[in-house]
Amino acid sequence: MAGRPDSWMPLYVADYLADTAHLTAAQSGAYLHLIMAYWRAGGPLRLTEAGLARTARMTPAEWAEAAPVVLEFFRLDDGALRHGRIDHELAEAARLYDARKRRTEAATAARAARNVTDNVTMNVTSDVTTNVTCIQPQPQPQPPFPSERDTQGPVLGSGGSGGKRAERADRGTRLPDDWLPTDEDRAFAGSLGVAVEREAASFRDYWHAKPGADGRKVNWSATWRNWVRRSSERKQGNGTGSRAERNGFIVHAERLAREDADRAAGRSVVDFLDAEDRG
Repeated sequence: MAGRPDSWMPLYVADYLADTAHLTAAQSGAYLHLIMAYWRAGGPLRLTEAGLARTARMTPAEWAEAAPVVLEFFRLDDGALRHGRIDHELAEAARLYDARKRRTEAATAARAARNVTDNVTMNVTSDVTTNVTCIQPQPQPQPPFPSERDTQGPVLGSGGSGGKRAERADRGTRLPDDWLPTDEDRAFAGSLGVAVEREAASFRDYWHAKPGADGRKVNWSATWRNWVRRSSERKQGNGTGSRAERNGFIVHAERLAREDADRAAGRSVVDFLDAEDRG
């Protein structure tokens, strides 16, 4: 029968035993085989007497004796044997089967629709992201730090209620990554008995690590000469300098950095050092 698997048939044991209590074992077996054949066929049985005997697993003589009792459970309808209870169970099984099939088909369709929606959403999102990325403004190259000549502007003297700030403060530049002392720088360090390569390495490390405006200088050669002088002073005597001398050098370097930062910000600076020492 369409819409029903024939591998399983409901059998209500209590009902069966109550309805067949008057049957012999042979008659009960024959009846059970007939209703199972009815279920497999999906409807009425259209069999000859010989066919009914074979279905009941009986010889013709045995069937002729059992048939009057067994066939009481069926009714003859247009040459076919019909069974009311089996017809009802067949209809119910078909209804349940069709309902399960419709639910499965609906779930499959919904899942396919979700997959389509997810794919469309993913593609649209990818396209939008790509387009937005493409139209993002690209960073424009920035000009390099201005040279000392470009940054130097006229500095007005003090006057009036406290003087005017510089129209353009000298910001200086950071020590280049590939900085090396020039021949003049080396000669100056050598004249003070300073180990050039070691001091140059310390000089680079110190100023490369210096953050912000404190790490900018207008004249790195002057800063180098000042560094070398302080190094030479520290090494007088035992060649290493006292802790106080080393601390004094660090304080001095910090003061130079603060003065440069003050000049860059337009703040007044007290001139403790000559122009060369300020670097």
